[in-house]
Amino acid sequence: MEISEGSDIILMNTDDKLALDLFHIDKEPHIKVDHEKCRACPHKLCTYVCPAQNYTLNGDNDIAFSWEGCLECGTCRIVCDRGALTWEYPRGGYGICYKF
Repeated sequence: MEISEGSDIILMNTDDKLALDLFHIDKEPHIKVDHEKCRACPHKLCTYVCPAQNYTLNGDNDIAFSWEGCLECGTCRIVCDRGALTWEYPRGGYGICYKF
């Protein structure tokens, strides 16, 4: 993406664009993880496909999840074939506010 400022053109990569977005964080998560079902998952695809990298493996091979930086793309609910996620959009006024 290019942003023109006068005669200068500024090139922005995806990380630069995402840094400009606003996150209105709710105290209640809009995604809930059933850790029992996650433990039985052999591939843990959510740790590979989440563009915000909100799913990580801890030392016990359990999923650690952080909803605060969620981009609300829904990729995790598509790839979770174990039914371990309860995924809803954030309540009104919360979640990500995209600038670009």
